[in-house]
Amino acid sequence: MSLWILRAAFLAVAVGVGVYLITSPEYKDDPIGSPLAVFGAVVTLALVVIGIDLSVARKRLEIITCVYFGILIGLFLTYIVGLALTPLLITDTNAPSPYAGSVQLVLGIVLCYVCISLLLQTRDDFRFIIPYVEFAKEVKGLRPYVLDTSVVIDGRIADVVEANVLDNQLIMPRFVLAELQAIADSNDRLRRSRGRRGLDILNRLRNNDRVDLKIHDRELPEMAGQAVDMKLVLLAKHLDGKVVTGDYNLNKVARLHNVPVINLNDLANALKPVFLPGEQFEVRIVKPGEEHGQGVGYLDDGTMIVVEGGRDHISETVRITVTSVLQTSAGRMIFGRYDETVKPGRSTGRQAAHAGAKETDEAS
Repeated sequence: MSLWILRAAFLAVAVGVGVYLITSPEYKDDPIGSPLAVFGAVVTLALVVIGIDLSVARKRLEIITCVYFGILIGLFLTYIVGLALTPLLITDTNAPSPYAGSVQLVLGIVLCYVCISLLLQTRDDFRFIIPYVEFAKEVKGLRPYVLDTSVVIDGRIADVVEANVLDNQLIMPRFVLAELQAIADSNDRLRRSRGRRGLDILNRLRNNDRVDLKIHDRELPEMAGQAVDMKLVLLAKHLDGKVVTGDYNLNKVARLHNVPVINLNDLANALKPVFLPGEQFEVRIVKPGEEHGQGVGYLDDGTMIVVEGGRDHISETVRITVTSVLQTSAGRMIFGRYDETVKPGRSTGRQAAHAGAKETDEAS
């Protein structure tokens, strides 16, 4: 509403300026055109400005700031260089050269362009330093997190961020976004659906007001000709950030370059429930195992349970006793033994504690 009030006030001021121009004594005898044409030109110019404002819905503050600072610094440098060139622009009669104004105008245009271009290209590294005071861009969290294509397609990053586990700034490089777009436009139906899922996850993160997601457009000179994984590592190293991925190979490459990595698979494994030998819990046997007499079941998180003596109880929910736990790069496997002495449905150990806590939460 405030923007529409501003636009209406601007249009009213433009109408007032047009009326002033066609009624002012100073312009009455000036052949600048018919009064109606002058008034129409002023109002049309105001409408064009409002139209441009409406067409650019999202204004990026860093770009606007770079333009403002670039013009300010360019004009200041133009004034300083103009003073330095003044002795060279004086004629033999100690009169200013007729070309002095033109030289200063061209100098101002060039310096303003150079300053704006320099600030736009280095806006991510911009720091304005005064002795004892440093004005730097405030970044949410300690280190930014650079997202990989696999972790965006996976989708769990959105759930983790919404759970307030990750509170740092998320960086989405432009080259990763281009790779994701290429996957979404693939002729393979499976790859196309994965790419579109990744784009949906990005939109979900972008629409969350609590998530600081930034699209990083700049590519470093050393990234030229490098693969996407290597570009991610170089960018994270340049930004002093961390790579967030689910790719095993990228994890190894990043660690070789001393770049911190957050692997969502490792995070998921760390959050899985821990079962110690001797504990008991219930599991549904869904298929026979590789060895004689074995049955296989799964927990809700996908952890595979190998049950000795469970082959005869396929499609049944049985209680088992944990014998050992094996942690592999592919995940965690739990080995257990079918316990005939305990009937399914009785809660012992960990499940009794969880059930008691759940009943307490429901009562509260």
